[in-house]
Amino acid sequence: MKTSRFIASLALLLLGMAASAHDGHTHAPTVEVPEADINHSTQWNGKRVAYLGDSMTDPKNNSTKLHHWNYLETLMGLKPVVFARSGYQWDGIYRKALEMNAAVGDSIDAIMIWAGTNDYNHGKPIGEFYTETTDSVNYNGHMELRKHREFVMADSTFAGNINRVLSYLKHTYPEKQIIILTPIHRGFAQFSDKNVQPDENYANSLGLYIEDYVEALRKGADLWAVPVIDLYRDSGLFPMEDNHIRYFHHPDTDRLHPNDKGHYRIARTIQAHLNTIAPSF
Repeated sequence: MKTSRFIASLALLLLGMAASAHDGHTHAPTVEVPEADINHSTQWNGKRVAYLGDSMTDPKNNSTKLHHWNYLETLMGLKPVVFARSGYQWDGIYRKALEMNAAVGDSIDAIMIWAGTNDYNHGKPIGEFYTETTDSVNYNGHMELRKHREFVMADSTFAGNINRVLSYLKHTYPEKQIIILTPIHRGFAQFSDKNVQPDENYANSLGLYIEDYVEALRKGADLWAVPVIDLYRDSGLFPMEDNHIRYFHHPDTDRLHPNDKGHYRIARTIQAHLNTIAPSF
């Protein structure tokens, strides 16, 4: 009888261990940062950088143990101040910008914004960056009729929210560098039966692809004189390729969020670009 109870208890223990070993997560270890990658002899060492973003930046996101901003602190000596929330679109980034200003005021040197993938996933209309009218203007002492444009500040469109965020930051932080990071390529994710997100080869509910939103971000950055670190192009991450699942959270349920290896690759991509950008003026 005792033997039977022991065998049953052992079976339950083994089942519990198996369940914990297969909890839907790929437990990739943190990256051991090579000494050769570390360079604190740049203009970014010691600079306080505010990060605005979605789950890719949110410290509560458990797809990785360390985020790109953690690795950048090791690699370059940046001091991160993070304002991010999973699921946020660019209208949420505006709220995070207000929160950042209330929390830290002017005590930052630069601002990085990484968002846009959720605007695509939720079918946010891209809209227009500006409206055009005809207006009279003095040109060399003579009044002429010319086309004239004004920025759209609508919170109902992707372009309007980019305008709202960058207008606010340009006004509030005129001496600080503002940098946009484009979304990375987007793989399949399933977080529940009612939260299934197709990969980027499927258009969203508006018939738009993620590259449409990436192009809009590039255009918005041009219009507002904001440098872009183009992770969509330059990170090289491509989650639809099975040999790239090593960079993502889980091969079957989450090819959307990078793991530590993915975040380190992103950090190294950002590091290379930051060497050519001044943090503040």
